[in-house]
Amino acid sequence: MRKRSSSPTYERWKAQVPILYERFDEHRHDRPSPCCQWGIQLKETKDEKHQRLYFSEQTDGKVPNTLVVANVEVFKSRVAAADHLSQFNEACSPFLKKEKAIAHPGKVLIWDIDAQPNHHAVHDAAGSKPTLILEGHTQNAEYALSMCHTDSLVLSGGQDTMVLLWSIQDYMSTLGGTASAKSPAALSENSSGQQAVEARNDKGMEAPMVAPRGCFRGHNGAVEDVQFCPFSEQEFCSVGDDSCLKFWDARTGDRPTTSVEKACHGHMYCVDWNPHDVNLIVTGSADSFVRMFDYRKIDGGSCITALHRLKGHKDSVLRVQWSPNKASVFGSAAKDGFLNVWDHEKVGKKVSTGGLRMVQTPAGLIFQHAGHRGGKVTDFNWSISDPWTIASVSTDSGSNPGGSLQIWCMSDLIHRPTEEVLEELNRFKDHISSCG
Repeated sequence: MRKRSSSPTYERWKAQVPILYERFDEHRHDRPSPCCQWGIQLKETKDEKHQRLYFSEQTDGKVPNTLVVANVEVFKSRVAAADHLSQFNEACSPFLKKEKAIAHPGKVLIWDIDAQPNHHAVHDAAGSKPTLILEGHTQNAEYALSMCHTDSLVLSGGQDTMVLLWSIQDYMSTLGGTASAKSPAALSENSSGQQAVEARNDKGMEAPMVAPRGCFRGHNGAVEDVQFCPFSEQEFCSVGDDSCLKFWDARTGDRPTTSVEKACHGHMYCVDWNPHDVNLIVTGSADSFVRMFDYRKIDGGSCITALHRLKGHKDSVLRVQWSPNKASVFGSAAKDGFLNVWDHEKVGKKVSTGGLRMVQTPAGLIFQHAGHRGGKVTDFNWSISDPWTIASVSTDSGSNPGGSLQIWCMSDLIHRPTEEVLEELNRFKDHISSCG
């Protein structure tokens, strides 16, 4: 494991970890980690939860990229000791165990994780066999991917400017009662007119291919991100290098139903739809701004003003995601190495300081995670099983590129109601005074 240099900014942040966080763990990689995603909760004990976590490792092309399946022990709130937080292992977390690695040959793929053997990333090794290959893109489709939470639907966007929609049920319907999804044998044209066929990759392994249910055109540049509407499996949105935010309805054709033209300055990299409020959409872009739009005010024009335009990053915003636990909270990750947590309800509200001098912060910003050093934060994901816990990954820059995975939760004193926090601190004021 390569040793990293420390900056004064990082050392100051590290000294504050026991104060700022409920828990913090880090796992270093020799390869960059472009993305991460929480999986199911495996078990729960008195002090911790065991959760599945997925993250990717990007290679130099000499060996396949890998999708890593890991199990993580997550301490519950107020369990991690201060000395553990201040002396965390900066190379390898003892609370993360890699279960297996899957060789990812590219394209849009569906995996049966349990059926996959462990893959070792070595030169000329055979790639892992996916359960399904979702075909249709004519150019690379690297980052824009979304799965519907209420139906077996998958969205993807690519360099070919298209948004594609697949239905896994379309493939399942071709199997009928004669084969299982793990052993595709009887393949025929399904009721939607799509064709599921057998294909071979360059290592000679067979995998069924599924054509898209819909192909949606309207962007004039690469599609960087796509998201389903949380309240309708037929509606979704997309953003791209053409600076546009577009909305689609699979029931009405292959053109956008409405859009925000030139929604930012430069490329628009990410978008997320609020799972609690169908009217709120948040985006991130190359101009370093995070924007929040009200769907009710979007009518297809080019002069639509964002509900909020938040400035808290110094470089391109690569990922945004709403919190699954609180409707007004979302996060943003950027090339500047920071992951910001925002609460849009605090924008425009005066904060009582009790006469103390406070550092001026951007409107709505409630927390800034500065643990990723030396590179851009490429992805993060809120845990559904453990409120306020986040997994984030970064790609380091410089002569020794690598990456890091961090699992953390800010102190609940930061996000709880002010009155509630003050009441708790007041109960312990004598102890706090004695510590001083």
